[in-house]
Amino acid sequence: MSSATPRPTPNPAPTPKPRRFPLVDVLRVGRPSNIWFKPAFSVVAAVAPPNLTLVALGRLDLAAYTMAGSLCALYAHNRPYAARAKALAGVVLGMVGGLAVALVSASLTGNAVVLVAVGALLAAVQKVLCDVTRIGPPSNVILTFVSSASLFVPQTLGQVPGHLALAAVAGVWAWLVGMAPVLVRPHGPERRATADALNATAAYAETGGTGDGHTRARAAAYAAVQAAWQCLILTGTRSVATRRALERLVIRAEIALAAPAEADPARLRAQARELRGTGRIPGADAPRSGADELLGVAAERAVPHRSLWSRLGPLAPIAVRTVLGCGLAGYASLAIGIGRPYWALTTAAALYQANITLTWSRTVQRVVGNLVGVLIFAAVAPIANLGPLALVLCCLVFNFGAEALIGRNYWLGSVCVTPLALLITEFPGYQAAGPLITGRVVDTLVGALVGFAAALAVTNRRAGNRVATALSTAGLRREHVTRLLTDPQADPTALETARRGLAAALVDLRAAADAAAGEWWLRTLPQEHVVLAEQEGHRTLAATARRQRLLTDPGENTNPGTDVNPGTDMNPGTDPGANTKDTRP
Repeated sequence: MSSATPRPTPNPAPTPKPRRFPLVDVLRVGRPSNIWFKPAFSVVAAVAPPNLTLVALGRLDLAAYTMAGSLCALYAHNRPYAARAKALAGVVLGMVGGLAVALVSASLTGNAVVLVAVGALLAAVQKVLCDVTRIGPPSNVILTFVSSASLFVPQTLGQVPGHLALAAVAGVWAWLVGMAPVLVRPHGPERRATADALNATAAYAETGGTGDGHTRARAAAYAAVQAAWQCLILTGTRSVATRRALERLVIRAEIALAAPAEADPARLRAQARELRGTGRIPGADAPRSGADELLGVAAERAVPHRSLWSRLGPLAPIAVRTVLGCGLAGYASLAIGIGRPYWALTTAAALYQANITLTWSRTVQRVVGNLVGVLIFAAVAPIANLGPLALVLCCLVFNFGAEALIGRNYWLGSVCVTPLALLITEFPGYQAAGPLITGRVVDTLVGALVGFAAALAVTNRRAGNRVATALSTAGLRREHVTRLLTDPQADPTALETARRGLAAALVDLRAAADAAAGEWWLRTLPQEHVVLAEQEGHRTLAATARRQRLLTDPGENTNPGTDVNPGTDMNPGTDPGANTKDTRP
């Protein structure tokens, strides 16, 4: 008789809910990001000195260019400082590069039709680059706002170098502001990422692995653990002791994920709290958590990186949506005759998310936030018009408010972003509030309607292909782990590398399935295949933890190599549910 335990019957795939456009749920206010204050204070520190200097010099008309560089301080706050230095430098270069294209275009032609086309192409390039490098939030929106607005500022070629120099100097200052915390908390990002992994794992452990919401909690926990590993990878080779201590805590989270019923959520949360500040890093209380064979970051680095082309391919539909939606929104604004097509263009660019459902949510949030924001601008405009200093101070308040609120819900952040954008238009000189408000409202509605229509028109059938690819990858990696587990002489380094690869594949599978589920016009997705693949993968990860002696085997089988895929005669390299009707697109 086989000692393998019977394979549990998988939960049936949930019945697909009818697709609809939600309204109320997308406006629900949530909890802020645990680092909301960092971009909020950073942008104030980056914007204030250049703008106050221009006020003192009587040249506030140049503030739009310094703002371009200063807004780079919003980026990369979740990255370790070694990686942040490179990311911020890339953002500054990208900002100045986009601004250069816009200013040169504006100096060469005043044809609005041509300028809108340039703005739409720039928006698509910025969207793709930000998505492929995962440089966000705020992703491409700030870059697109700056470049598209600059397209419609009267310019000569002789002025371009000076304006770019202002943006570059402000960008260097923003880089320094973004890097300044390294002086007081050099390992802050790594500690926060590890704490997030522990908290997410604790939330999953509280379900016992079977309670209400356990599937989503498990996916969130694995994603948080994967993010923590990626953060530790980016720390570089300095401070090895600190990195290894954090690595052991992430391993503790992985152990809890493998056996949630045996985990102590209170202990996990306590360890997460101890990571705050600069105090001693708590020790992980898992058996052999510091064993040499748990190579952590070294094993993760052994996994080959995906090629640039493979990462760009899935973004093609999003790029087409962006260029089409932004272009049509800009032309629609021109046809109406408002005079600021970049508002409609930027509104459209801000809508496009991973799928249609999320794009709809962002559309509602953007419209509601902008409409409330223009009312706030109407109330604040008399104060801002008291003088240049009052105008700059109002901008600083709205800069801070936008970053403080946007983590709770995008529409709340837009409530501050909208008056900020309107106030920036007054840097060159006073403008009547009435036409500004009217133009902003009309362009917001035009950009939202045309932009969302473009998203509906450009279908993303590649989303279904990504699910099929992710299923295949997860199956192949589980098969690889299975082979290593059944080999008593398997190299621990290879086993750990394979385990990390499987965990990453399961995270990618869940992300691909969620993205595809929000796409319209797709045929029925292989939900049952996804559920089965996740269940098999997580059981394999648990068996791997037992093989590494991190968990106590429950006793039904003392040979960890035979309890990998209990009761199945399926080839692990094929899609789960292969005997069922294949409904993949």
